[in-house]
Amino acid sequence: MRTREAYEQLELETLAPYASRAHETHGRRYPESEDPVRTAFQRDRDRVIHSAAFRRLEYKTQVFVNHEGDYYRTRLTHTLEGTQIARSVARALRLNEELAEAVSLAHDLGHTPFGHSGERILDELMRDHGGFEHNVQSLRIVEVLEARYPAFPGLNLTWEVRDGIAKHSKRPDHPAIAEYDATKSPCLEATIADQADEIAYNNHDIDDGITSGMLTFEQLASVRLWRDAYAAVVERDRKLEPQLVLYQVIRAIINWQVTDLIRATEENLRRHKIESPEDVRNSREHLVSFGAEMAELNRELKQFLKQNLYDHHRVIRMSAKAQRFVRELFQAYCSDSRQLPPDVQRRVESEGLERAVADHIAGMTDRSALDEYKKLFDPYERV
Repeated sequence: MRTREAYEQLELETLAPYASRAHETHGRRYPESEDPVRTAFQRDRDRVIHSAAFRRLEYKTQVFVNHEGDYYRTRLTHTLEGTQIARSVARALRLNEELAEAVSLAHDLGHTPFGHSGERILDELMRDHGGFEHNVQSLRIVEVLEARYPAFPGLNLTWEVRDGIAKHSKRPDHPAIAEYDATKSPCLEATIADQADEIAYNNHDIDDGITSGMLTFEQLASVRLWRDAYAAVVERDRKLEPQLVLYQVIRAIINWQVTDLIRATEENLRRHKIESPEDVRNSREHLVSFGAEMAELNRELKQFLKQNLYDHHRVIRMSAKAQRFVRELFQAYCSDSRQLPPDVQRRVESEGLERAVADHIAGMTDRSALDEYKKLFDPYERV
């Protein structure tokens, strides 16, 4: 049997000097005895996967609302795809794969139903009560809301994973993440998780955009990254069916971006003389990044997706409907908290009404939010 100590020794022998090592973790908020066969970061990964919040990602929107079809990405499939990329990059750079995996799996736990549309309206509704941001909510879930252990709230993850989630936030001055020093950089594994997340959603949103009919090959020909990958795929085999062309082009773009990210990051680490995890924490440079050319190509791709997919009239309509659902649910609960489930009502006294309501709504899936909407507002729906 391979023990935890054996895994920790393997990390010492194989990981790069600037990698995070499980036996050097800053620890957990609530002390626990070590697992006999898993490292601290392996244990974190497993706790995230077994959490209720992780399971609910299966029915939460990525771009397309759940009932739009079974072939689109959900928040769960996106998370798994991003995690796979993060592990590949971490492995190539001799970083801690399990830590990169744990951060990747946890980073979207706090997403609302209906994707960023739900997040935007919930932030607006919570403006006078601390606001709402899904990254901060992800941290809140793993630190407070998941109730699986009698000895402590949350999942009691290691500091490195929690710091990685906190540093994913676009609000570094948020009081909820004040303990995670904004002047310090996260570990490389967490930064890789961020970059892998972007690679995953950019490319898979192309796939879903084509599948939905909102994007076409002709439109994408204006994007250099797509154009070059398309030419390379078609040159290899001019008889491919369009669906196979699509898959192979996306595959090529992901491969190019991952390879570029690894090479550029290695160069960054050499140039800035990064030799330890502490060097990483103290550096203010962008250590994990594309090279200059790929960064420009990626910006062009993101701009194209915003203009042609995220701002597409069908997506805007879905967004507007989603915001109405969330707004009316929030207002109904706040007008009479007795409509809330008993466990949520019990949290009102300690958390405040609005925060308890926001936690409840954020934890819903697209499907459960729509069902709840019908129960509250459709007179013919059974409650």
